[in-house]
Amino acid sequence: MNEIPLSAQLAERLIGLQYDNLPDRVVDDTKTLFIDWFACALAGRSARPVQILSTFAKTMGPGHGPSQMLPCRNGSSPYFAALVNAASSHVVEQDDLHNGSVFHPGTVVFPAVFAAGQALGVSGRALIAAAVAGYETGVRSGEYLGQSHYKVFHTTGTAGTLAAAAGVAHLLNLSAAQFSHALGSAGTQAAGLWEFLRDAADSKQLHTAKAAADGTLAAYTARDGLTAAHRILEGERGLAAGLTGEANIGSILNDWGKRWVVSETSFKFHASCRHTHPAADAMLAIVADHDLSTDDIVRIRAYVYGAAIDVLGAVVDPRNVHQSKFSMGFVLALIAARRSAAVTDFTEHALRDPLLRRLHGCTEMIYDPDIDAAYPRHWSARVEVDTADGRTLQHSIATPKGDPENALTRKEIETKARSLAAFANGATQGEIDTIIAAVWQLEKIDDINDVLRLPLPTRSEISRRAIPA
Repeated sequence: MNEIPLSAQLAERLIGLQYDNLPDRVVDDTKTLFIDWFACALAGRSARPVQILSTFAKTMGPGHGPSQMLPCRNGSSPYFAALVNAASSHVVEQDDLHNGSVFHPGTVVFPAVFAAGQALGVSGRALIAAAVAGYETGVRSGEYLGQSHYKVFHTTGTAGTLAAAAGVAHLLNLSAAQFSHALGSAGTQAAGLWEFLRDAADSKQLHTAKAAADGTLAAYTARDGLTAAHRILEGERGLAAGLTGEANIGSILNDWGKRWVVSETSFKFHASCRHTHPAADAMLAIVADHDLSTDDIVRIRAYVYGAAIDVLGAVVDPRNVHQSKFSMGFVLALIAARRSAAVTDFTEHALRDPLLRRLHGCTEMIYDPDIDAAYPRHWSARVEVDTADGRTLQHSIATPKGDPENALTRKEIETKARSLAAFANGATQGEIDTIIAAVWQLEKIDDINDVLRLPLPTRSEISRRAIPA
C-alpha cells in the first residue's frame, strides 16, 4: 500500500484546524501578531522597493478591487494586495520571527489572509483560524528544511509560500485534495536566495511579496482545478531534495494540536535583523549598567552562533539604511551611542555619522561553539567591551527581549504599533487606535471589512501625509 503523501496528511490536519478548537492563548497571540504585522505594513509605505512594487501592482493589476494595498490605500485584487502589503511589512525589520524555523511568519501569512479575507468578506474568527493554519504550515516547513537550507535560502521566501497558500486555502474552504494541490503549487514556486545582501539589493522585500502573492495564486488556482505534485515536500524532486540536505520529516506533523507555533513566535524590539538582537540587548545592558559614553569604548566583541555570522558577515561596509540593519557593528554602534536601535535611528544621516562609523569599525563577531549549540532553539549572545581605562566589561543574553519567555507587554505592543504607524505617516493616531481596538475584538467581527478597511484619504489628507524623503 502506498504511503499517504506528507502534504496530504498536512492538508487533512489543516482542514480540521477550526476556530472553536483553538486555545484562548492562541487566539490572543494571533490577534497580537496581527496588530504587530499591520503596523509594520504601514511603516514600510515610503520605502523605495514598496513604491516600485505598488507601481507594478497599479500597472499590471486591476484599477480597483476589494483588497486594500495599505501603503497607497488603493483597492486591488487579493493577489496584488498580498504582494504589496507583504513587501511593505518586511522593510523596517520589526516583523515577527519564529526562532526554531528561522522564519518570519507574519510578513507572509497576514498579507495573504487579510487580502483574501477582504475579498471574501470573512469573519474575524475565520481570519484567525486561517492565520494559525498559515503559521503552523510555515514554521513546520521551515523546521523541516533546516539550517542547511537557511545558509543559502531565505526561509521566509521559501516556507513562506507554503504558509501563505495554507492560510488562503483555509479561507477558501478547499477540500483535502484541493488543499494538497495548493501546497504543491506553492512548493514548486518557493524561492529566495541570500546573495542579495552582499549588494545592498532589494530582494528581501521581493521574497516576501512573492511568497504571499504566489501562495495566494496557489490556493485560488487549486480551488479552480489546477493540479500539482502530491509529494512536494518529500518527493525525489521535491523541496527537501532540492533545497536542503537535512530534512526533518517529523517536524511537519509532530505534536499536532498540542504545540501551537503562534505562541512560540517572537516580537522584534529593535528595528534590525533578529540575529543582532541578543547582542544588542547585551550591549544595552553594558552601557546602561556602567554608564558608558562612546569615548569609553575602545573595542566591542560579540560572541554569536554560526548563522548570525553567515547572514551578518556579508555586510562589511553598510551602504544603505536597510543594509545597516544587517550590520552587527552598526547596530551595536547605535546602542552604544544612543542606547536605542529603533526604527527612527536607522537613517542616511546615521549611516554617515563618523562616531557611529568608528564604533562600527571597532566591532567584531566571534563564533562561540556553546552559543551555537543552543541555536536555533535559543538565540543568545555574549558581548565584551574593552574600555579606555583598561577594563573588559561583559554581559550575556540567553533570551532576547520579545521572545515568549521575555515577552513584550500588551502596552509595549500597542506603543510599538503606534510608533510604526506614525513612522512614514502610514496612519493617523485615530486610525491606528481604531485598528488596535478592532483587532483586540476580532473574534466578534462578522465581516473584517466592517472595521479593518481604512477609508481612502482625501486629496488634502494625502498632501498632509507627504511621504518623507
